[in-house]
Amino acid sequence: FPVTIQVQFRYRGMHLDVSRHFFDIGFLYKYAESASNYRFNVIHLHLTDDQGWRFESKRYPKLNTISSTRSGTQTGPYSLQHFDSIAYGGLYTQYQLMNFAKDCYDVWGITVIPEIEMPGHARAALAAYPEYSCTGQKQPVPGLWGVFEDVFCTKDSTILFLQNILDEVLTLFPGPFIHVGGDEVPKSRWKSCSTCQAKMKTLGLNDEHELQSYFIGQMDQYLKTHNRKLIGWDEILEGGLSPGAAVMSWRGTEGGIAAAKQ
Repeated sequence: FPVTIQVQFRYRGMHLDVSRHFFDIGFLYKYAESASNYRFNVIHLHLTDDQGWRFESKRYPKLNTISSTRSGTQTGPYSLQHFDSIAYGGLYTQYQLMNFAKDCYDVWGITVIPEIEMPGHARAALAAYPEYSCTGQKQPVPGLWGVFEDVFCTKDSTILFLQNILDEVLTLFPGPFIHVGGDEVPKSRWKSCSTCQAKMKTLGLNDEHELQSYFIGQMDQYLKTHNRKLIGWDEILEGGLSPGAAVMSWRGTEGGIAAAKQ
């Protein structure tokens, strides 16, 4: 006889960071199978961060060669600032990710949500394309864990760059949600950037938090035109939540309550 399983939560998710610690595609399949055994139905795949870019881009090939590898990694306690000198990298091809997302859903009923971090946690991408930062300064992919001042600039060319990346992402992941990060975004570069300050003035924004809301809103509008929904960390609440966006609150229940009220 068929068995009906009642569950309390429709979204039962696991989060896997493959940017700081790369896992090969074979491991992802084992991970999905294990998640299914415990009745999880979402895998949130953290594909990009400061320490590595793991998503193959056909349009921006330097992401595949420069952004996917760092020359060393922090070892030991953060306070000691010790690093090894071992090159560390890895990348999933679009073909691999497309098949993984399809197999997850067809075999285990698991939806894969890809995350492309923006506007912060951007150092890996900016190592390849520094022109999309505020300073244009070329820096390596860092092996240090932490939060970095250099983030994506809010200029139109950067927004187009990231929307072009999302365009590639959409073809591989059929699920409704696309995660854009939005967490831990220092505003120091924006405060000293003439382009960002001019954009704030043109848009009538009061501060850099509202500028981040504008940035996320541009991605939200783009995803809506492709019948997708934006999801981001609870910092996207700061400066005003973009209409229709979903919030993933990593800093506590307060962000979830605030999002629900909006």
